[in-house]
Amino acid sequence: MDKEVLSFQKKIGIKFKDVKLLQTVFVHRSYLNENKNYDLPQNERLEFLGDAVLEFIVTDYLYKKFNDPEGEMTNWRAALVRGEMLSIIANKFGMGEQMLLSHGEAKTGGRERKVLLANAFEALIGAIYLDQGIETARKFVNKNLISHLEEIIKNGLYQDAKSVLQEKAQDELGITPTYEVLEESGPDHAKKFVVGVHIGDKLLGKGEGSSKQEAQQQAAKEGVKNWEKN
Repeated sequence: MDKEVLSFQKKIGIKFKDVKLLQTVFVHRSYLNENKNYDLPQNERLEFLGDAVLEFIVTDYLYKKFNDPEGEMTNWRAALVRGEMLSIIANKFGMGEQMLLSHGEAKTGGRERKVLLANAFEALIGAIYLDQGIETARKFVNKNLISHLEEIIKNGLYQDAKSVLQEKAQDELGITPTYEVLEESGPDHAKKFVVGVHIGDKLLGKGEGSSKQEAQQQAAKEGVKNWEKN
């Protein structure tokens, strides 16, 4: 058995029956473009499954634990399963280091890309579910993801920055914030966007991300901070 795979199983505290399932978690589609005879598939089907399993586990937990309105619990769930949170946990387990990537993807910082790491984490959940069943997947998610819920609620991290900024701007000025792409760089598989958020003709904040949506969220976060300073 590959030493890295053995070490990873120890990190996550799960011993796989089918080690190839776990190995597939780390196969990015770009790697197969350069290694067409590699004997494992890319991780996207596992990611597809893991996304659904993850959402079910989190939803089930929130439904049984809380009696809060649906809107509140939807926001908490979104905060838990968002890409940024999943990439943090993937980083904790060193998943980026084990990813099989094309030379180009690796050179352009693919091992640190939040989207790639979040997708790999979802693929891991899918692999755990297939290999060990829902209860093992539930224990893993509870320990490594849902354990962050208290902090999210306490610090209001579930609030969507764009919604918060829009509410402030409309309530106080009667204006809706607008977002503009200020810079766009990188190849198609590793784009970077810099987005500015404006209140009228004033630039209130800037944000960067690997998608326009992520950059908008970062710009809105900075916008909220700057709004509260004024």
